[in-house]
Amino acid sequence: MAYLNPVRHITFDARDPHALARFWSRLTGYPLEDSEPADDEVLISSGQPGVPGLLFIRVPDSKTVKNRVHLDIQPPSGTRDAEVERLIGLGASVVDDRGTEDGLGWVVMSDIEGNEFCVERSAVERGLEPV
Repeated sequence: MAYLNPVRHITFDARDPHALARFWSRLTGYPLEDSEPADDEVLISSGQPGVPGLLFIRVPDSKTVKNRVHLDIQPPSGTRDAEVERLIGLGASVVDDRGTEDGLGWVVMSDIEGNEFCVERSAVERGLEPV
């Protein structure tokens, strides 16, 4: 029997689900599923079995405190620093650079609604083959 990941979606509360889904779609490469800007729920998905999608649900309040859960992003190619620059171009912000002089560490960033996530060294920088 094949293993089925029980995590179906990772859900984000959002003031503007469509805009936040577009941001994460550009970050992950997951396609934005059929949706309209006024939709209360927007899903992006890898389309691969067992890989959770990211679901964005409209809520009336803005984020006010630090996330209790966050995503760690490992770019499949390039460098961590190049990915940070790409994400800044998409509207992300650097919260804290935890990189070390020896090239290890990570960068804490926030998306366009203030949700924190971390960008780690890329798969290439870790000596891993991109998937």
